[in-house]
Amino acid sequence: MSQEKIVYPDTILTTLGHVDHGKTTLVQALSGVWVARHSEEIKRAMTIKLGYVTIGVYECPSGEFRYITDGLLQDGKCPDGSEPRLIRKISILDVPGHEVLLSTMIAGVGFVDGAIMIIDASMPCPQPQTEEHFLAATIMGIRKMIVVQNKIDLVPKEKAIENYQQIKKFLKGTWAENSPIVPASALHKVNIDAIATLIHEYFPKKTEFAPGPPLMHVLRSFNVNKPGTPPENLVGGVLGGVLVRGEIRVGDEIEIRPGLKVGAKHVPLRSVVVSISIGKEFVDYARPGALVGIGTKLDPALTKADALVGSVVGHPNQLPPVWSEIELDYEQIRKDKQYQIKKGDVLMVNAGAATVLGMVKELRKDGRVIVTLRKAICAEQGAKVVLTKQVENRWRIVGYGTIQGGTVVYE
Repeated sequence: MSQEKIVYPDTILTTLGHVDHGKTTLVQALSGVWVARHSEEIKRAMTIKLGYVTIGVYECPSGEFRYITDGLLQDGKCPDGSEPRLIRKISILDVPGHEVLLSTMIAGVGFVDGAIMIIDASMPCPQPQTEEHFLAATIMGIRKMIVVQNKIDLVPKEKAIENYQQIKKFLKGTWAENSPIVPASALHKVNIDAIATLIHEYFPKKTEFAPGPPLMHVLRSFNVNKPGTPPENLVGGVLGGVLVRGEIRVGDEIEIRPGLKVGAKHVPLRSVVVSISIGKEFVDYARPGALVGIGTKLDPALTKADALVGSVVGHPNQLPPVWSEIELDYEQIRKDKQYQIKKGDVLMVNAGAATVLGMVKELRKDGRVIVTLRKAICAEQGAKVVLTKQVENRWRIVGYGTIQGGTVVYE
């Protein structure tokens, strides 16, 4: 399908919130798609990997709310039977809420334009991961958010009002203090039309995109060949992620960093783009504003089971350097002693979409921290890095900084 015949997504939103508060259920209510498809996610009834979907926003001629999304269409019609008019598309990234998957959540929120915070009305607010997710969103620069007070059908009116007041108290004095709060039941699709209208009106269309050589962060990678596929029918590996600048077109030669470790050396991967998809539609090029899938000629064994998550994709010889050690201008965000880092501490390091273990090599008097990485990362100098640490057997965000230097494996 040619690019001119589709509506290209113009905004990327992420879900935020504690485990089992209904993030994936809300995404299904908006899109009609259950994005937790991995076998382990189905077995454990929880989001483990980053899920993503593209929703259409439609204008209906009549009704209390003017705008709806795919999940509310009935046989392709508006609820009142009228013809919907597609006016825009939005990509939604669904993140896991469990504390042990905090780093996976952080890896996703660095590239979005806004957030939907889901809070369970039947539980006190804030829950632990509600706090951690909001902190991560704050660090990564998110400044527009709507709050969905979910599971409103499970509580009496008085309890819902009490929970609403707790939400207001939690956000008071922050950048999100005046964020809209919508009571809803994602499971029963109550007030989903109000949420759809608010999403459209509160998050404006993105019209300006960063120029320059393409830079794509890989959030998922797949082998899409089914077992038993004849060799002549096999297709190359697929990379899913988001471009933060530039364009990638079908036919482009691409480089993937940090690539493979061969002996003591890291070797970048190279391939050719054979297809680009947004949701179920194939397009000629990818640009910022959407979550995209890129089909390549890579051996699918290299991309299976998210093996290339955290990689960076672009044109050959135009990507940031690969680091085995980074020096950060570190900012501690919690002052309690247990959250302080010290030499020898093992940390989880999030840079872009990459999540790797690192060890604190040095704490300098000027506030800088040197971290040796167990696995190399590709990142620009000046890129933001978030550090998490196990505190009382829970992963907690302890600080962040930007890369000022370090040991470069190759440029």
